[in-house]
Amino acid sequence: APDAFEVLKKSGHLAQAFEVPVEKIQKIGGYPIDDPAGYYRGFAVSGYGIMWNRAYLHRHGLPEPQGWTDLRNPEFMGHLGISAPSRSGSMHLIIETILQGQGWTEGWATIMEIASNLATVTARSFGVLDGVKRGRFGAGPVIDFFGLSAMATDPAIGFTYPDNTVFLPANIAIAKARQNPEAARAFVDFILSSEGQRILLEPEISRLPVDHSIYESVEQGYPNPFEEKLIRKGITFDTELSRTRYHLVNSLFDTMITYRLRAYTNTWRVLREAEVVSSKKSNSFELAQLKQARRLLTRVPVSEEQANDPNFSREFVRRKPGLPVPVRQVELEQEWTNFALVNQSKALNLSQKIIDNSSADNPVLQ
Repeated sequence: APDAFEVLKKSGHLAQAFEVPVEKIQKIGGYPIDDPAGYYRGFAVSGYGIMWNRAYLHRHGLPEPQGWTDLRNPEFMGHLGISAPSRSGSMHLIIETILQGQGWTEGWATIMEIASNLATVTARSFGVLDGVKRGRFGAGPVIDFFGLSAMATDPAIGFTYPDNTVFLPANIAIAKARQNPEAARAFVDFILSSEGQRILLEPEISRLPVDHSIYESVEQGYPNPFEEKLIRKGITFDTELSRTRYHLVNSLFDTMITYRLRAYTNTWRVLREAEVVSSKKSNSFELAQLKQARRLLTRVPVSEEQANDPNFSREFVRRKPGLPVPVRQVELEQEWTNFALVNQSKALNLSQKIIDNSSADNPVLQ
């Protein structure tokens, strides 16, 4: 993902190994496929979407999801999987795409409600692919070649690009600390050659080449990210914004979702039970209480202004075993944990009172 390569570029890990004339740099979704400064090249286009297991969905009476908001639907509770964005660059990009496509506040509301339906947060990006293929859960967001390659080898798998997705270059670079620069350069040159680009179409790979001419001979129905049909689905992605708040977004996701998933989903289960109970009555007070409970469970303790402020976001780094974490990051993450605990407790109490009141009104249910 280009935001991850920008992080590597800024940290000095990449060699400035390429020269591409500015006038020859292609764009996808308004974003340059090759780095104008010469630190990395684009070898493929990556899109992001949702994959599912048809047999699983049929067994549980679930529809095939077509958009990010479909994954908020309570019928998917316990049937979704996702990777932690702190462990997967592609999942980070999906999270950032939702935030940029819907806005910070509504984007987090979508992400938090999708989280309410999670069966698990996997520790690696392949976890969603494996989980859907094996029927551990029914659906999940993935980078496109996971879904496309799985579809090519298993008719039970489906995949779609939702609206408000993104199409961005998949990059390749040469590390500054390389041991064999000649072999590294030869590999890059091969991947960018016509032969290398055609290999990307192999079913077990199923990637989208950056070479436009390759699409003239692909099978009908194979995605072409340069066609208007798919271009319309994509947002204009702000890679600099994503790079600026990269570790902050990952830390916020882990604190609010990954580290407290079971308690979080249990609270949503009680809230949804209360919503079902309340739907049988016309009680404006209860409806207001339920709306408040939802707000409590979908808010995050960081404003958009804070997230976009480099002075604030630079407090965050990636957590690595054996390496220290900035004191301020630790303090903020503890504040966020307390925020989550308080809001979850309030939402749980509001929801449980509605259930208890309904039982008191209908003793036969007790």
